[in-house]
Order: sequence, then structure tokens, then C-alpha cells
Amino acid sequence: MALVDVLIPTCGRKTGLAMVLTSLLGQTFTDFDVIISDQSEDGSALQSIELQMAIHALRWHGHQVAVHQHLPRRGMAEQRNFLVEQSSAPYVHFLDDDVLLDPPVMQRMLGVLQSESCGFVGCPATGLDYLNDVRPHQHGIELWDGPVRPEPLAPDTLPLVWDRHKVNNAANPLHLEQRLAPEGQVVRYKVAWIGGANILYDRAKLLSVGGFTWWERLPPAHAGEEVVVQFLLIRKYGGCGILPSGTYHLGLPTAVTDRRRNAIELFGDLIEEYAVQPIGPVEPIDTSRSVGS
Repeated sequence: MALVDVLIPTCGRKTGLAMVLTSLLGQTFTDFDVIISDQSEDGSALQSIELQMAIHALRWHGHQVAVHQHLPRRGMAEQRNFLVEQSSAPYVHFLDDDVLLDPPVMQRMLGVLQSESCGFVGCPATGLDYLNDVRPHQHGIELWDGPVRPEPLAPDTLPLVWDRHKVNNAANPLHLEQRLAPEGQVVRYKVAWIGGANILYDRAKLLSVGGFTWWERLPPAHAGEEVVVQFLLIRKYGGCGILPSGTYHLGLPTAVTDRRRNAIELFGDLIEEYAVQPIGPVEPIDTSRSVGS
């Protein structure tokens, strides 16, 4: 069994998926296997020559690659739940099918997750086409000075941390990296959520807050499934984002177009159902502790 299972939900993005797999082939960390869940209707995308060659190359280098055609489509929460159910590694690394990774990304993320013993570590997917769009008004990043600890997130405290997501917008992580991590040293920062494009979870901790097992409560068209999971993990174990992110969004159109139902609506109920209470000392929420522009 590998130390990490890389879980990739995909649908009709053969070029994006091929780029993700090529990024994995170049990682400095190598103790991982790959599980792909494809929801394209006919599965033809996975038969493309470029994808087959990327899969063969990963297998040649010792990585097990499992490919599932997983239908019918019942929403991203169900898709993520399916992938977790196929995994067995101590750590599960969710990657979207539209990102490109620098070679040290997985090793850097795993090092932080193991040293901090928190619920997850995320790297924001940045947009290289925004490099000239500098947004100092969105650079209010809150750094972790000590160890990553649980934060008392609850439905009534979410507004206090909501604006944290702005540091992950556009090319903000790259601009912040230039200032805060000029030599490539790892910077840990507080998040409300960091999306689902590149997130490494401690599998046991993920399951302890319910994972994505509640997917049946949502219609197939929904959003925010990874957000509510990260809320729960921050509340119980803590979680963080890191710079350098080394993660680049390919700029493909979103596959989630109907966002009228959001999994965040389940947050309060899931806290109660899974008895999600902090493990260890709690970090008070203090929005004044930020590094301004």
C-alpha cells in the first residue's frame, strides 16, 4: 500500500487530466498510487492515446493506477465519496482535472501535514493569466505563528473568517509568495476553505467528521461539498494553506454551473451528528492578526 492515494474526479477533460497525470509523473515524492473516477457518458476520453500513455508511464514507475467509470452522475459530493471509498492509504490527495503542479508540491504538502498533525493542507490553484493583476486589497493573509490548531468555526462564526478566501483568488498566492517566501521556504496560513483543486487530507481524520457520506442529502446539482468538509476539519483538528502553492489552474470552464444548492447549509447539522469538537488547544479567531499589503 502506498502512503498516499491521489484521488481525481474527472468528466470529459482528457487534455486537463493528461496534464495532471504528467505533473504527478514529475513529483519528487513518489510513494503514491492514483485512483481516477470518470463520469463522462461514454468513457471515450480515457481511451485517448495521450491519457493512456500517461497512465502507462505512471505504472512503469511503480504507481498503481485504477480507473473507474462511475455513473450515473449524482453530484460532486457523491463523486468524492466514491473516491474515498476506493482508497486505503493513510493520506488521500484530491486533485481536480484542471491543474498543473510544480515537482515539489506533494512532498511539501505531506511534510506540513505530518509535522502539524492537522486535518488537511491545501495549495490554492492560481491563475497565471492574472500575473499582472496585483490586488493588494486582497492580500490580508493570516499566518500561523505556532502550530496549526483547531479554530472554533460554527455557523455563527463563519462571517468572521469568510474573507480569508480572497487571498486564494486570481494570482494572489503568487504575489504573496514573492513577498513572504522569496527563497521558497514554506509559509502556513489560516483558511476558511481552500477549494478542492489540490487538497491533502489525513484519511482517518477526514472519515471522523463524516467525509462525504452525507451526499444523498443534496441534489445532483450542488456546490461547496469540499468547503463544508474543510470547515469541519478546521473545527476539530485545524487545517492550513501553504505557500509556495506550486499549483496552477488551467483556466478551463467550470464543470459546476448550477450553484443554487450549497453543502454549507449542512454545516450546523453535521457538527452535531458527528460530534465535531476540537481536539486539543483551540486557536481563537482574531481577524485583526493579518499581514497587510
